[in-house]
Amino acid sequence: MLINFSIHNFGSIKGEQTLSFEADKSKHLDDYYVIETNGLRLLKLGLIYGANASGKTTILQAFQFLINTVLKPKEQKTELLNFEPFLFDSDTPRQNTVFTIDFLQNDIRYVYEIELNKKFIAKENLSYSKKITDSKKTIKIFERTTDPEKQLANVVFSEKIDVIFLKTLISNTLWNNAVLSGFLKTNIALKALTDVTNWFKEYLNPVIYTRTELDGFITKRIDNCEINKTIVLQILKNADFNLSDIIINEEEEDIPQRFLDLLEKEKNIEEDKLQELKSRKKITRVSLEFEHTIGNNKYSLPFKRESQGTRRYYGFAGLLYLLIKKSTLFLIDELESSLHPDLFQHFLLSFLVNSKKSQLLATTHNREILNNKDIFRNDAILIADKDNVECATELYSLADFDTSVIRDTSNIYNAYKIGKLGGTPNLRSYYIDIENETE
Repeated sequence: MLINFSIHNFGSIKGEQTLSFEADKSKHLDDYYVIETNGLRLLKLGLIYGANASGKTTILQAFQFLINTVLKPKEQKTELLNFEPFLFDSDTPRQNTVFTIDFLQNDIRYVYEIELNKKFIAKENLSYSKKITDSKKTIKIFERTTDPEKQLANVVFSEKIDVIFLKTLISNTLWNNAVLSGFLKTNIALKALTDVTNWFKEYLNPVIYTRTELDGFITKRIDNCEINKTIVLQILKNADFNLSDIIINEEEEDIPQRFLDLLEKEKNIEEDKLQELKSRKKITRVSLEFEHTIGNNKYSLPFKRESQGTRRYYGFAGLLYLLIKKSTLFLIDELESSLHPDLFQHFLLSFLVNSKKSQLLATTHNREILNNKDIFRNDAILIADKDNVECATELYSLADFDTSVIRDTSNIYNAYKIGKLGGTPNLRSYYIDIENETE
């Protein structure tokens, strides 16, 4: 599970900002919001509020960049790392970017830190805590440095390991690749690195944006029995969608030779999958339909003809199943997109009531939930705001305000709406003067 994630010099973030899933001492809604494990209290949910261009999405992008850095290493040392540091400053473009992620995996607390620029990874280290409630007392697993002139990485482990393993690992760790990436290419077992890379692969998920189409992801898992169709259908019914069945049709089609040639030329597919397609010369096409029962009659409607809200919530219903069934973290940008405010709240409450070991982090502009103190905790509400001097993102939670600003009886909705908590746009006049415009 995620404990803390710190970001320094990335996108709109200049100074270090920390997103924390550590619950405060409040017992408000503990049964629904807090997971207790070996003395550590972790939140299930984090909702990031803020004006447009305040840096909400940047925080999710930082997660995605770190995931890609670990799981999708560069093939050549000449390739640049795809990100931008904080640009509204004369110094930060030349300074390194730093990420620190603190998490639980197999009842062990790991802290992973990586420092990099667009050319190479400068430093990297991994440590763990025997006592998971104290991240300061850590034991180092490895430390990596890079010689920029020789473009070579050096990796030092705290405990003695096999010399051949170390040489192989270093040879697989290009100067623009993480040690964890090098480990994924190395055919040798090491429990700590296996734990950490598995956490990145299995617990963290790619960011879900408003343009992300989830239907293929969910339908494939229903078809493979990873997701229970009956439960997904029940979730949709609970959300007042008039559906009686989810129909998945499969049919095989011949693959045009020119398409295979194009795949081979552009290398858009893994070699083993390309060879499989060449040998079969067929591809399975999946179509999705929703069945509606009106009176005594049943009608099937192609998925693409359903409303945008229905299509989006079908994806969310599948995510909700996975959040309840597994231990996982989903990152969603603009969670409220295409959803009625009541449906937005219904999704969150369904997650909080039913999930036991998963987490959800989402950005949102939906303020209505802030009108009801009975369904949210202060430490689960995060605000991204830009300071007036450097225009850099600052991240804080409602729990950071003292009682002079927020009391248990406060109407948080009104306080946020009038700008008392920050994270709102500074709007000016409605009038636009075009009478004196010059061509």
